[in-house]
Amino acid sequence: MSAVQTAAPPLALRTRRLAVRFRPTRFVLNVILGLIALFWLVPTLSLLVISLRPASSFGVTGWWTVFTAPTQLTLHNYQSLFSTGFASGGILDSAITTALITVPATVLVTVLASLAAYSLVFGRWRGRTAVFLVIVALLVVPVQVALIPVAQLYNAFGHVSGFNPFGTLPGVIIFHVAFGLPFGIFLMRNFYTGIPKDLLEAGRIDGAGEWTLFRRVVLPLGLPAAASLAIFQFIWVWNDLLVGLVFLGGNQHHTLTIYLYGFTRTLANNYWVIATGGIISILIPLAIFFSFQRYFVRGVLAGAVK
Repeated sequence: MSAVQTAAPPLALRTRRLAVRFRPTRFVLNVILGLIALFWLVPTLSLLVISLRPASSFGVTGWWTVFTAPTQLTLHNYQSLFSTGFASGGILDSAITTALITVPATVLVTVLASLAAYSLVFGRWRGRTAVFLVIVALLVVPVQVALIPVAQLYNAFGHVSGFNPFGTLPGVIIFHVAFGLPFGIFLMRNFYTGIPKDLLEAGRIDGAGEWTLFRRVVLPLGLPAAASLAIFQFIWVWNDLLVGLVFLGGNQHHTLTIYLYGFTRTLANNYWVIATGGIISILIPLAIFFSFQRYFVRGVLAGAVK
């Protein structure tokens, strides 16, 4: 036996070797992630299947029976919902109302937040840090707290100007813009801090104004963050129920969420309406998300790194 004994590897090295030995392969990871995604999509899948089954089948058999009897699938539920056309209170009228609220609220928040973030990052005025801290503090203000004060403000404005925004589409849009701006400014400001200021200084030397610098330099570079903000704002406003329920009271036009909410009181008799309307309401947000998915991921990751 040799007098020189081979030293045992340290504990950290042995642990690392053991972890490498039992590291799952890419195929196993893909299978696990696929199962998790499938489990996550089960509620949406069930909603889709229920919307394609006859209304008489609800409460008789489960939605999963469609895999053994696919002939029961039908588009009758969708035909019944769209049969009302653009009549007031129908699903098409609700979809148009939702779009008339969501699109302006999204565009205004994206544009105003981009301009405010540009001023906070590249502006030359005192108090920028204090203003930014106030904006961050506004992020913690819940929507429920502002419902009554904003309603009172709308009524007071109506007495002075003769136009009361309460119960109108502009009133809902203003509310969504006001509560979407703090997060929008926060997101855009974090992204703009990563843009080299030398680019703007070079533009100023060449005689470019602030509006030109924003439009031709900062805004193209901040497109991923602006797309992320637009997706966030669009989904939040499109899926809103509380604000529309409060500030559209008395209006004959309602949003999709209010339209579906009206059927929850008689759930057993109108479950097919909720399922069909729910599928219709998520189609546009899904299309928007997948269309801008590349910019969304880039913008969120860039903001997180900052």
